[in-house]
Amino acid sequence: MIWTIIGILLLFWLAGLLLEVAGGLIHLLLVVALIVLIVKLVRRI
Repeated sequence: MIWTIIGILLLFWLAGLLLEVAGGLIHLLLVVALIVLIVKLVRRI
């Protein structure tokens, strides 16, 4: 489930870069996706 959310957020970020839509919000979503990924990896260890 987490991987799906991360994937969707990264797709939205990429679309935002290509289409220049909602500039800052897209980058914020990327940061959230990276934080979730890091937390998931740290909890796994």
